[in-house]
Amino acid sequence: MDRRQFLRYGAMVGAAFAAPRINPDFLFSSARAADMRPLTFLSAENITGNWDPTSHTTLSQSNIEGFVMGFLTRAPMRPENPDEVIYELATSIREIDAHHLEIKLREGVTFHDGKPFTAEDVKATFDYGAQPDRPKQVYPGPTGSFEITTPDDYTVIVDTSKGGYGASLFIFLASYLPILSAKDVAEGPKGALTQRLNGTGPFKFVEQRGNDTVMEAFPGYFKGAPKIAGVTFSFVGDATTRMLSLMNGQADVIERLEPEQVETLEKEKSIKLSRLVSVENKYLWFRCSKPPFNDPRLRKAAAHAIDRDMIMEVMGSAGHASSNFISPIKFGYVDLPNYPKYDPDECQRLLAEAGFPGGKGLPELEYITSTGFYPKTKEYGEVIAAMLQEQGFPVTLNVMEVAAWNERLYDRPGGGPGHMVDCGWSTGSPEPDLVLRTHFHSSSKRICGIEDPEIDAALDAERNAPSLEARKTSLQTNLMPMLADKVPALSLFTSVLIHGMRADVQDLFIYPDGLSDASKTTLG
Repeated sequence: MDRRQFLRYGAMVGAAFAAPRINPDFLFSSARAADMRPLTFLSAENITGNWDPTSHTTLSQSNIEGFVMGFLTRAPMRPENPDEVIYELATSIREIDAHHLEIKLREGVTFHDGKPFTAEDVKATFDYGAQPDRPKQVYPGPTGSFEITTPDDYTVIVDTSKGGYGASLFIFLASYLPILSAKDVAEGPKGALTQRLNGTGPFKFVEQRGNDTVMEAFPGYFKGAPKIAGVTFSFVGDATTRMLSLMNGQADVIERLEPEQVETLEKEKSIKLSRLVSVENKYLWFRCSKPPFNDPRLRKAAAHAIDRDMIMEVMGSAGHASSNFISPIKFGYVDLPNYPKYDPDECQRLLAEAGFPGGKGLPELEYITSTGFYPKTKEYGEVIAAMLQEQGFPVTLNVMEVAAWNERLYDRPGGGPGHMVDCGWSTGSPEPDLVLRTHFHSSSKRICGIEDPEIDAALDAERNAPSLEARKTSLQTNLMPMLADKVPALSLFTSVLIHGMRADVQDLFIYPDGLSDASKTTLG
């Protein structure tokens, strides 16, 4: 048995003895009325309990926000039509010049609490979300680097001249930001924002019942009342339970299918599948804030120890090969010629250069991953750990339930838990800055905790470029190759989002970030 066969065999054996447990308490009523019943959606991730959309980076809550909240635009980001934009709360977005953007808004829209939607809500959302204490920092710059003015109730002017960067960044952000009510924002982060969602979308937030988020159809939705009674969005951490619930008719839609589950469900006439190359990349994040991965040579050595082709074999239909730090459907993507490839000789050279020949002298290294949310993390985690061990890295894989993994995810002063962390990152916008600046600029340390003035300068240069074309050039020729050389994280692949749904679910539109448009959905 050669090395490749051995590692693949090890992953298969690990999977065979790690069959997930079915929760016997997870039961649904068998009665399912055909018309005007709610859609039951089973999620693979838990929620935080804080409903302020700027307070978290949790994908499950973003998915819920997709049902409840309104957005200025939506970006389907399909490979066949990457520039498509669907106007929602905005009716037009126009570049006045490099630093000024005009956004025209839709009239006659109301929030679920009855407040009319106007320009003051867009201004309040932008100003509030840019504050430095907001965990979801998704704006090009902090408060003071841009100015929002509202000449009338349905016009918004974005001025980025103070920050020195192009206003075009807000075009992409428009397809990502749920618009908040200015009334709610005025109460601050401890007010109504944290207690419930209040949007302009097709479904109204009702309550949280344990792991179930209950939403009902909003009859005043500006595109017309939904055709289903509502949506029940439930956290079910066990992948097998999610699949069985779909097969038994107890759920309408499930997410994050494992490759073997795809093979099973493809044989079921009552089930259909949705596959999308997503906006999410899966990363092995290095804790750059503490030894030994504060040394870029060791990060590169680890990257050269990993054969990503083998990971793709483990992932099967759930992974899409890519060689960059962003998804191929993001603005500026290019396959990087210098992206780290599997090269044991270069790995050993870098280890020796860093003072750890053959890995001798390295501390015990903890590799943290999750189970139950992302497909195959345990299986390919075992493969990665084995490949690193083969090159002399003393790695221990720590597989954790999603809630415990979430608590250990982010970096902390002095260095976060563990030395490597597996985590994906998804943003519902073509904007690459939402990934790159969020994680690699020293002002916004997330998981890897890197502080590098050269990376900061490259991030600032692409953000401050005067046009989209200039930004693309800066991204592709400066920032992205620099990241591939310094490797604060290794992007392993781009996720393929696979949803299973009952065949009678019609007109459910799923975006590449996992958000759904169920405003026209029918059941049975």
